[in-house]
Amino acid sequence: MIDHQADTIDVRVCEILECGRDTKAYNLQPLTGQPLPMAEAGAHIDLILPTGLIRQYSVILGQKRTEGYWIAVKKDVNSRGGSLQIHSNVVVGTILKVKAPRNNFPLDEGAPHSVLIAGGIGITPIVSMINRLVALGKSWELYYACRSRADLSLLEEIPAGQNAHFHLDDESDGKYLDLSKIVGGAPAGTHFYCCGPLPLMAAFDLATADIADQRKHVEYFTARESAPPQGGFRIKLARSGKVLNVPQGGTILDALKEAGISVEHSCAEGICGTCETTVLAGVPDHRDSVLTPSERAANNTIMVCCSGSKSEELVLDL
Repeated sequence: MIDHQADTIDVRVCEILECGRDTKAYNLQPLTGQPLPMAEAGAHIDLILPTGLIRQYSVILGQKRTEGYWIAVKKDVNSRGGSLQIHSNVVVGTILKVKAPRNNFPLDEGAPHSVLIAGGIGITPIVSMINRLVALGKSWELYYACRSRADLSLLEEIPAGQNAHFHLDDESDGKYLDLSKIVGGAPAGTHFYCCGPLPLMAAFDLATADIADQRKHVEYFTARESAPPQGGFRIKLARSGKVLNVPQGGTILDALKEAGISVEHSCAEGICGTCETTVLAGVPDHRDSVLTPSERAANNTIMVCCSGSKSEELVLDL
């Protein structure tokens, strides 16, 4: 099995700040004093808690938060335990492990105009993008939706001015953010970014249905699809020639681990992209939240933690 402690960086929690209702920002500094690997706008880190639980958090790159890694964690009683553990057990001085940043939600710095849409805690990667665009002198607009004013987070990192628009559900007579109007009114060539809860992401998909894949960018923090009816197919490992059966109720990742084959993985929901594996033959049943529609259609890769197979056999580059 994969050793999740390999290639990790020891960090200490040096500061904790309240930054919205049930939301805290944590500053992580390296124990060695050496600089941490650089994070780009939109990047996230794997945070490994003392219990071994691994969760992904966007790195906040801001004007006021420049030292170490800053992450924001919203307490969610319905979560799988990460936010509750952090809010309850992580204090200033706690030592944690992280992995170097990865970026499934990169900013296109060459776009003539960027429209950034955030819902709730989805503002965390968006803040980094805003500050990068400001530094580059690029054109941008933010649309930030929250249930109420108390839920707005990281406001001090959002430049004041007419570029930022806020939609508060409890002050909008029950109306939702009009994404169709926002998308339809954007200049030609605009790139669109969205991160937030599933209803917002679904509305974004509808509003941008006619926009080319390369101009729309999303990041999910919960799985957008349920897992497929799992198992009942074979996987062939091209490098070794091994053939493994994926039984009903099991995943590809389960079968690989059962056979003692190490594949790096983390979220087990198809959100982080860690377990992306090359497909050499067969037709995957994609259930991840990372690949774009065109990438899914190409069937060149699969997230083995959550996706299945539409064919009787998948040949993987393992």
